Amino acid sequence: MTASTAAPAPLHLVLGDEELLVDRAVHAAVGAARAVDETAELTRMKVSDLTPPELAELVSPSLFSEGRVIVLEQAQDIGQELADAVSAYLKDPADGVTLVVVHSGGGRSKAAKSLPTALKKAGAEVTECAKITKPAEREAFVRAEVKRAGGRIDAAGVSALVDAVGSDLRELSSAATQLVADSGGKVDEEAVRRYHRGKADVTGFLVAEKAVGGDRAAALETLRWAQQIGVPHVLIADALADAVRTVARVSAAGRGNPNQLAGELGMPPWKIRKAQGQTRGWNAAGLAEAMRTVARVNAEVKGAAADPDYALERAVLDVVGAKQNR
Repeated sequence: MTASTAAPAPLHLVLGDEELLVDRAVHAAVGAARAVDETAELTRMKVSDLTPPELAELVSPSLFSEGRVIVLEQAQDIGQELADAVSAYLKDPADGVTLVVVHSGGGRSKAAKSLPTALKKAGAEVTECAKITKPAEREAFVRAEVKRAGGRIDAAGVSALVDAVGSDLRELSSAATQLVADSGGKVDEEAVRRYHRGKADVTGFLVAEKAVGGDRAAALETLRWAQQIGVPHVLIADALADAVRTVARVSAAGRGNPNQLAGELGMPPWKIRKAQGQTRGWNAAGLAEAMRTVARVNAEVKGAAADPDYALERAVLDVVGAKQNR
């Protein structure tokens, strides 16, 4: 055991479906537990894969007092029996066990909808991770990321960064952190423009743009360059997923005015306008195939694949193929 002045919260509720924020909240809960016991064992399970007896075994007191962190994922899908088992545990949490429940805030069943309330009543530490969709929220996120990295940014810099990167939070966070490092802490519009002029050929978004555009050779060339200079696998996979989802949503919305569609789709007009050009050549079957591909590669780059570079290359080829095989 590692000494600590404060024990970690035994119960955590991570509420919302903004993936980056959810990942951070879970990581923070695990980190707090391991600050007390650096050997604390981590178990992550979807509620759909868990039975009440298995939960009881996971959260039962350890014979040798080892610390444990149990993360219950997709708790909005919980059934009544498991919800009852969780509620029973909340009445008497075990020492040395940190229970983290990840819940989107929705849910079809009464048990799923009432679980967050039960956790709050039990004194769970709550982290709100609601989806960021409004421009003002995205701008606030950018300001917070720059501050988190130890820098400061003015209003023009925020607008320039959002315009240049788009809505993907991982990409915005990565760009904000890099900009703080490159600019000495003070980020303005010129710093953003300078950064993106130098990095335009190596972002995950350019790989995604070439892939959804059906340009096989350019997509592979851009991907390999991004891999060579160290663009994180997860950022490329996220950009690919964002591009495919955006094309699918804009395609379904039809050829409307981007300014009018912005509120309906929760996207800036420039992004809708760009996606409208990319929808040409896509059909419903191809988009469905591409959606399956980006879901697969998302899991692969997060640990399911032995070779994430190969997984990304296969995904790019599959997305290009999904458009070409219309």
